[in-house]
Amino acid sequence: MNEQKVFHELSDFIGTHFIYTYDNGWEYEWYAKNEDTVDYRIHGGMVAGRWVKDQKVNLVKLTDGVFKITWTEPTGTDVALDFIPNEGKLHGVIFFPKWVHEHPEITVCFQNDHIPLMEESRQKYETYPKYVVPEFATITYIGNAGINNEDVICEAPYEGMTDDICAGRYFDVNYKKIQK
Repeated sequence: MNEQKVFHELSDFIGTHFIYTYDNGWEYEWYAKNEDTVDYRIHGGMVAGRWVKDQKVNLVKLTDGVFKITWTEPTGTDVALDFIPNEGKLHGVIFFPKWVHEHPEITVCFQNDHIPLMEESRQKYETYPKYVVPEFATITYIGNAGINNEDVICEAPYEGMTDDICAGRYFDVNYKKIQK
């Protein structure tokens, strides 16, 4: 399902499912669910195992084929991603609060079921100075999942999941999760 589509407008970008690896080795999976919502899973890095559905974002087209997405998580982490999918790359900056950098294990969960814990931790622990991670990434997978597809990010990440997705073993031809 690794698509070779060309991106120009937001309408080309929304509904797209990506897997990418930052130059520091951290692997992420990210889905532009609709015009103001994303879902994602983290497969590598200090918060590997974390996954989130229905994160509200600001998503804009910067210029032809270049898109910026920004948001603040309940953890207090700020994220800014610049996708350049026609070139297979992106640049991301993650602004982790001090508490997430010192206690990443608290955030390694399905965030949606633990929002009160994220908010409590944000109040309990120090947030400053931020741990800033600016990195380029290579996009390794692009799939046309469609808008509001609840099957794209529907379970916790597991070892080998991104390999299954890239090899066509995770989604059927209609971009629905294959039941195992």
